[in-house]
Amino acid sequence: MPEFFLELFSEEIPARMQRGAAAELERAIGAALAAVAPGNIATWFGPRRIAWRADVSAEVAAASSTERGPRASAPEQALTGFLRKHNANREQLRQEGDYWVLEKSAAAVSAGALIASVMPGLLRRFPWPKSMRWGGSSGFVWVRPLRRIVCLLDGAVVPFDLRDGSDDGHGLASGDLTEGHRFHAPGAFAVSSAADWRDKLAAHRVLVDAVDRKRIIADRIAGLAAEKHLAVVDDPGLLDEVAGLVEWPVPHLGRIADEHMDLPPEVMQVSMRVNQRYFALRTAEGAAAPWFAFVANVEADDHGTAIIAGNERVLRARFSDARHFWDLDRKTRLETRIPALDKVTFQAKLGTQGDRVRRLVQLAATIAEQVGADPAQAALAAELAKADLVSGMVGEFPELQGVMGRYYALHDGEIPAVADAVRDHYAPRGPTEPAPSAPVSIAVALADKLDQLAGFFAIGEKPTGSGDPYALRRAALGVIRIIRENGLRVHTRRLLTAAASDPATVQAVFEFIVERLVVQLRADGARYDVLNAVFGAKGLDQDRDDDLVALLARTEAVASLLGTPDGANLLTAYRRAANILRIEERKDGPFTDVPDPALFREQAEIDLDRALANCHGVAGLLNYEAYGPAMGTMASLRAPLDAFFEKVTVNAPEPDLRRNRLRLLNQVRSIMDQIADFSRIEG
Repeated sequence: MPEFFLELFSEEIPARMQRGAAAELERAIGAALAAVAPGNIATWFGPRRIAWRADVSAEVAAASSTERGPRASAPEQALTGFLRKHNANREQLRQEGDYWVLEKSAAAVSAGALIASVMPGLLRRFPWPKSMRWGGSSGFVWVRPLRRIVCLLDGAVVPFDLRDGSDDGHGLASGDLTEGHRFHAPGAFAVSSAADWRDKLAAHRVLVDAVDRKRIIADRIAGLAAEKHLAVVDDPGLLDEVAGLVEWPVPHLGRIADEHMDLPPEVMQVSMRVNQRYFALRTAEGAAAPWFAFVANVEADDHGTAIIAGNERVLRARFSDARHFWDLDRKTRLETRIPALDKVTFQAKLGTQGDRVRRLVQLAATIAEQVGADPAQAALAAELAKADLVSGMVGEFPELQGVMGRYYALHDGEIPAVADAVRDHYAPRGPTEPAPSAPVSIAVALADKLDQLAGFFAIGEKPTGSGDPYALRRAALGVIRIIRENGLRVHTRRLLTAAASDPATVQAVFEFIVERLVVQLRADGARYDVLNAVFGAKGLDQDRDDDLVALLARTEAVASLLGTPDGANLLTAYRRAANILRIEERKDGPFTDVPDPALFREQAEIDLDRALANCHGVAGLLNYEAYGPAMGTMASLRAPLDAFFEKVTVNAPEPDLRRNRLRLLNQVRSIMDQIADFSRIEG
């Protein structure tokens, strides 16, 4: 199959847009060229280019088809509209019975002709997050000025240009020329295929594969750091970004001046990352190292001496700015910043950050009593939690909110438990950040997230679809992680009631938290369907149905039972019983009366009745968290239930006998429904 190769060469593309652009190019070309069945697809992206290749069919085969049109007796306007819709004429029509039939035929089209016809429109419509227009009256827009288009089919140029006929347009035409590194290998050269393009660009100091650039950056920085017995702070996002800034990565280490080494390591790392895209280094003990790593886009003749000196000079200036904020902020006690929060809007309908702090103080103290924390310490930490938002350092680096609050609280003489809670109350902000584990931190972190959830749900700002502007899903997952990872035996509804007085809001937020718990279990590969089933249990103790730790333990017990042969067969039998009952109850149910032993005719009926009698205490065992005995008792139902279905005709011809046996099956369903709603179990 011929190879189709496309490269779009432009001025520098912002790193954050490159991957998405390559994915969109793959989607758009795949859709536009579906008729030639693209396969073996590959994409590349980098600072100045995105590219795509695929094997395609040589042509779109000729095809013919028929389309039934209006009735022969239909008005002339109907026939005219039908022909216009299909871009056809009367000579293509024939009459079949009462209808006109259109015979359509399409001649074979070469892949080259198809590509040339679709590419101009595809590129003119390409959706960049931000675009610019240049070139006089041209209507063509691109993320940055587009300089060259390589478009090859089996090594030959597919000719087209970007003029659309409405004006003089942007006359950039396709060809086989690309360019290498801006400084090391300027100038154009021809390529004949994707492999030739890749090899020649490597010779011209351009690595086209982002994975290769990332690997080289990570390996060489780690190697340079190891020479000084240091380690690189893991930062996947920064690594991705830097790989999108350079075509020929050349890592270096620079020295941090001694006078800046007393800055908090988080300040140093964020300043380096945000302002300069530098990598932070740590000593073997985990302390900030007096070195930083960065990546140049050129291989200098002096082995980088001048480049390193220049970057060290820039970093000294950045750290001097950070020093200014650090020294200035510590002149003001954290507690004296609290009144300024009344001038900072949290959300128009929910008031200011000052209003929020007052809510958090009460809520954190209430939660503290349930998680073993000191209420006074929790209240103080909640009062100080947002104060660093009006500090100079956080104003410059919002990423440091909470972190700087801890440093300033310690500087003011607050105890470590309070200072740590100021830092930790935002956690966990993502799947890789640990959940708070200290009691005071737990209380304030839960207060922060529950207030956020209750507040936004109360004003109707709930997440919809993929939209979640207030990060409520993250807040709910944070609540779940804090409770699960610390094994907190708390009643979630009671905590929510302290955050929201409206019962409807409390229930809505609780259901949202449960929904996120199900999502988390699904992501973990756990039995989320079993959790749904447990929540539907009719025998669930209402005083325990919001204890997430107990519910998860109960879920694990039921999942473990279902993972055994006895449990799997029991589920099958339950479904059989439920199906029979559903059908018969439509006729003359329900069958809620207790079975009459005098009507038992088979030993299997007697045995099942005795086994059910032994199971009546299972719900109580579960509520007392005696999961082993409870599941063992449930498993004992398997054999008598199997025997019942094997030896007993449920729908016996005798009405009394039939109803009694259906009552027996209803007992099976009722007892199992107290454990979990087994109808919700998947598979």
